[in-house]
Amino acid sequence: MRQRVLAHYLGQSTEAADAFFAAFRIPNFLQNLFGEGVLSASMIPEYTRLIAAGRADDARRLAGAVAGLLGAMVLAVVAIGVTTAPWLVNVIVPGFSGVRHELAVTLVRILFPGVGALVLSAWCLAVLNSHRHFLLSYSAPVVWNVAIIVATLLPRGGLAPERLVIWTAWGAVAGSVLQFAVQLPTLLRLTGGVALSLDTRDPRVRNVLRNFGPVFLSRGVVQISAFIDAMIASLLPVGAVAVISNTQTLYLLPVSLFGMSVAAAELPELAAAGGEPAARAETLRRRIALGSERIAFFTVPSAMGFLALGHLVAGVFLQSGRFSQQDSYWVWATLAGSTVGLLATALGRLLTSTYYALDDTRTPLSFAVVRVVLTLALGFIAAVWVPGWLGIDRRWGTAGLTASAGMAGWVEFVLLRRGLNQRIGDFRMPRGVLPRLWGAAAGAAALSWGAHALLVPHAPRGWAHTAEAAFVLLLFGTAYAALTLALRVEVARGLLGRLSRTSS
Repeated sequence: MRQRVLAHYLGQSTEAADAFFAAFRIPNFLQNLFGEGVLSASMIPEYTRLIAAGRADDARRLAGAVAGLLGAMVLAVVAIGVTTAPWLVNVIVPGFSGVRHELAVTLVRILFPGVGALVLSAWCLAVLNSHRHFLLSYSAPVVWNVAIIVATLLPRGGLAPERLVIWTAWGAVAGSVLQFAVQLPTLLRLTGGVALSLDTRDPRVRNVLRNFGPVFLSRGVVQISAFIDAMIASLLPVGAVAVISNTQTLYLLPVSLFGMSVAAAELPELAAAGGEPAARAETLRRRIALGSERIAFFTVPSAMGFLALGHLVAGVFLQSGRFSQQDSYWVWATLAGSTVGLLATALGRLLTSTYYALDDTRTPLSFAVVRVVLTLALGFIAAVWVPGWLGIDRRWGTAGLTASAGMAGWVEFVLLRRGLNQRIGDFRMPRGVLPRLWGAAAGAAALSWGAHALLVPHAPRGWAHTAEAAFVLLLFGTAYAALTLALRVEVARGLLGRLSRTSS
């Protein structure tokens, strides 16, 4: 919804949209970096063990020390960010100049104070997840998005996009504070209160800090891939940075919903797995296999839907106001490129969490570095050079950019899997699951395209067109569910059983 509102008022092929999405990457980077797993991976294993052992006071002291140290770090990060904003913009989007550059610098300076609240919000997430409270921590960003939407809608009189983005940026700052505030009462109730400190003498605090560095670099390396996309996109025509941002919002949705959610739910369980080494390895293999099957069940149709029906996905979620149908086709091409590595990225989050549960934060870092190097090299070739060699419009380089990032994602996944196989033994999804999932997704896409071909000639513009696209996408999802049931996919049958029990 946030992205649709921004698309409506800012468009996509505008300097204001490019400047905003470039600046917006900084708080998004830190939210994804910390929220996606740095604090969770470094803090949850230690905190969970203390809670499981009944040592609530030690757990509170650990949480208080981590919060205090984070607060001190945040002050330094915000001060440096505001001071060095022009330099940061030069690094993030070296292709910007003139109005786009000046506007991006202004927006970066506005957005940076909200970064601190987002970092502390990630600390809340780590504590709440350790207590098996997942809903609040992962739904809190809704408040942040609502604040951005309200701030964008608040001005009256039809402000120009260059002025409207200032309102939007201040809304992001207010939303960051609210996102932290809504989690705090529940956290204090669960922990009984947390006293802030800067104590690094506790060996458990030192262990969290020791793990924090490699995990930060590992997650940071992955997030740098998104910055590399923006850097290269800034060398393409106006609108390319906004296209990359809109595309990432769409293709990261299944990664977040299905990959990160399963990985986040499994991390405390994986970390708590005990017993003899052989028994623990068996537990880890079983949980990885089951988690991978659940992730694949939802991610495979997402990839197929983006590839075959991406123009409808972009139309339903983004096409409105200044965002044209031509913009939807640009997003579709870029989205199709991202499907190359969608499954690998989602499954990789679960494998990375398994390494963290084994107290190994350094191995995923080395694999992530390989991914970033490949993303940079392949991305520049595919986005900047290939369109010229093929004699096509340079803006289609965004599709090559996302496809090359997907190839790098598969390399990282293979390295993660091979390393775990050597440590805990081979783990696999049940034989034949992936072919059945891809077959069901392809069949559903073919059926949906048939319905789309029949409806398009009769679908007028506006809301009627949106309703037609929504119907085709709903048909795709329904057909996929029916086909997976017919093909006896266990996850589909389990979900149907849950729905039957819930309805009864």
